Amino acid sequence: MLDILAYDHVLFIIVLTIIYNFNQWRKVVWLITFFTFGHTLSLTLAAYDIVHVPIKIVEFLIPVTICTTGIFNLLRPSSPSSRKQKTIFSFALFFGLIHGLGFSNYFRLLIGKEDDKILPLIEFALGIEAAQIIIVLCILILGMILQNIFRVSKRDWVLVGSSIVVGIAFPMIIERIFW
Repeated sequence: MLDILAYDHVLFIIVLTIIYNFNQWRKVVWLITFFTFGHTLSLTLAAYDIVHVPIKIVEFLIPVTICTTGIFNLLRPSSPSSRKQKTIFSFALFFGLIHGLGFSNYFRLLIGKEDDKILPLIEFALGIEAAQIIIVLCILILGMILQNIFRVSKRDWVLVGSSIVVGIAFPMIIERIFW
């Protein structure tokens, strides 16, 4: 996930967590847990060939999830209310399923035709989780620096950060149209 080629997953983590501050770490932990559960479930189902979605559809849907979450942030840049919190957690879980399908193609390339998938699957999922934690910490630290040292309002941080991510992800949707 920290590979430059996996920047779409990084973009999703950014728009998912940009609305939070360090003092909301419990919410961020739950949010990332929901995302992890979603992508681990679909990764596992795909690894065992229980679910198969054509790569072109998955690669199209990934930037759609990024833009959807980013636009949601743009429409409601203030601190998450309990209703917004539920929506964001739903995004994390459901969109995690889509991102897990994206991870599954890479996972299949890594393990090849191995019969024993459980240990590589656990290692792969833990690697993704570690990368997500690094990205989340970077976003929270950057937000803290901008808001506390440079006095950028949280609203502006969310609006500008989400706009940049949407601006990067939207052309990806156009490039990946599969029909």
